[in-house]
Amino acid sequence: MWPRTSRISEPQTAVRSCLIFNPSARGEKARALQAGLKTWVGQCAVRLTSGPGHAQVLAAQAVRDGFGVIIAAGGDGTLNEVVNGIAEAPGGLGCAALGVLPLGTVNVFARELGIPWRVKEAWAVIGAGKETVIDLGLAEFGRNGERQRRHFIQLAGAGIDSRAIELVSWELKKKFGPLAYVVAGLKAWRETRPLISVNVGEEAIGELALIGNGRYYGGSFPFFPRASLQDGMMEVCVFPKVGLAPMAEAAFGMLTGRLDKMKSARRLQAAVAELASDKRVLLQLDGENAGELPARISIVPRALRVIVP
Repeated sequence: MWPRTSRISEPQTAVRSCLIFNPSARGEKARALQAGLKTWVGQCAVRLTSGPGHAQVLAAQAVRDGFGVIIAAGGDGTLNEVVNGIAEAPGGLGCAALGVLPLGTVNVFARELGIPWRVKEAWAVIGAGKETVIDLGLAEFGRNGERQRRHFIQLAGAGIDSRAIELVSWELKKKFGPLAYVVAGLKAWRETRPLISVNVGEEAIGELALIGNGRYYGGSFPFFPRASLQDGMMEVCVFPKVGLAPMAEAAFGMLTGRLDKMKSARRLQAAVAELASDKRVLLQLDGENAGELPARISIVPRALRVIVP
């Protein structure tokens, strides 16, 4: 599936690997990893996070400390933090590879790469050391009155999905799992939905804008069938309206595997996209809200080294 570019030593015997993990993470997979820390992780350095944003700080420091493999143990939000930490360190993207242990609710990026969900099997993938290089997304946006920049791996979005993320609580995720986002999405759908302008050289206007660096969105749903992690482009999907008919069409597409056939969305491909709205609209990156529109989204070709099956 992935072109082979190099091979690294097994993390079990190489101190140059660093595992970044939230010790308060809940669930069966997190417990399995905590048990494995004393058995099969071996010589890999372990650095524990203490709160939101700390994984990025730890990843940047791990690069500065000379670790060649930075392993993110968590969901897509943790992966996003670790990748931004690698990118933040001088020369980090060139000298450190990303390893993935999926512990989150949805784990879209792990699904994209085909990484096993069982922790020990995912660890074996990292130990095998097959590596490739993928594109990175880069977002420039507003937050707290300042202009900021942040990378993303898999996807970005603005509209009802970013509002749903704002409405999701840990209690909701614990109770419903991935369906928590559906429940929150229904809440967001009942609210007023601002219009978003998306400009990629041509303009599209809608209530929801989704951008895929990879194919998957919200799970194992190939929402962006033309997207590739290695083509220097992103697929932009704009919904003029998010009403009952488009929602029903999306649900049917998920059930039948034909999301790419949706007629209610306009699909574009581009290397750069400008998003704006005259109302407050949040921007989500890899399933976590990062800031607000206006935003400039672009692709940095073949920027991130990743360990793959």
